[in-house]
Amino acid sequence: MRFFPARRLFSVFSNDLAIDLGTANTVVYVRHKGIVLDEPTVVAVKANSNQVLAAGKAAKEMLGKTPESIVACRPMRDGVIANFELTESMLRHFIRVVHDDRRTLVRPRMIVGVPSGITQVERRAIEDTAKQAGAREVYTIMEPMAAAIGAGLQVQDPSGSMIIDIGGGTTEVAVITLKDVVFCRSVRVGGDSMDQAIIQYVKRKYNLLIGERTAERIKIEVGSAMLGSSKETVSVKGRDLVTGVPKTITLTSPEVNEALLETIASIIDVVRVTLENTPPELSSDLVDTGIVMAGGGSLLRGLDRLISKETGLPVRVADNPLYCVVNGAGKVLEELDFFKDALMK
Repeated sequence: MRFFPARRLFSVFSNDLAIDLGTANTVVYVRHKGIVLDEPTVVAVKANSNQVLAAGKAAKEMLGKTPESIVACRPMRDGVIANFELTESMLRHFIRVVHDDRRTLVRPRMIVGVPSGITQVERRAIEDTAKQAGAREVYTIMEPMAAAIGAGLQVQDPSGSMIIDIGGGTTEVAVITLKDVVFCRSVRVGGDSMDQAIIQYVKRKYNLLIGERTAERIKIEVGSAMLGSSKETVSVKGRDLVTGVPKTITLTSPEVNEALLETIASIIDVVRVTLENTPPELSSDLVDTGIVMAGGGSLLRGLDRLISKETGLPVRVADNPLYCVVNGAGKVLEELDFFKDALMK
């Protein structure tokens, strides 16, 4: 029988993880394997306990439809933990899913993407949650840095790169050079804010109450940052606030655009502030390299063209924008020595 040294044996059975613990989705990257899990950041547990009944897509289907004995909720808000215990239960469930039975006793290292505007208390909560869920070591990396690496930007070069990462709970804009962030601004506005804006617009204009999932569908189907020549429509079902009975209305793309104007303006404002605070030598680099957009919010139609129009710079959406953060964190995990300077201190 062949025996391995303890450390070597540990490395054989340890599958280190990179996690994008997002407000809307949690994505897990396993070292040497790539992305193995992409699930909504939703968990369903028994009331008054942390026994997980469902997590991810199955739990999302339960949102707004559970009896009193079951609690289905999103434990992350604005990119940070809103419910410590539920986040831990959800993470532990996801880790069990990605690790097979023979590895359940092994505690992996984890790299977790966090918002740049995170406080020390919020960062400690994420690190503690990851350790309670089974990690032996936890590293954190700012999401815009991870997104830039995942989008293929040469963050190690002495030239400026600009990334806009629009997630579910936060929008982060950063200028990066030499594996460090020169200036970054984060605002707690993102895909969820767009959904809430649509909910409030429909409520105000039509006296119709709709849920988050319906608002998200409206945003995806007819949402746009710029008015187009055609008027697309979508059928919307909800509860009439006057009569209390179900009702169906038709929303047009210009109406959805009107609902999203304030949220889009907040995103453009943070881009402007970042550009105004960028050193002139790096600003000149951006004329050539332009701005790269990542995150699910970057998929809103016309947003890249609108930002380009407002800034005068070329803007492009990264390949696979939904996975830029986790792919970047995964690349750091694969080449930890090279990217060590990119981690949060």
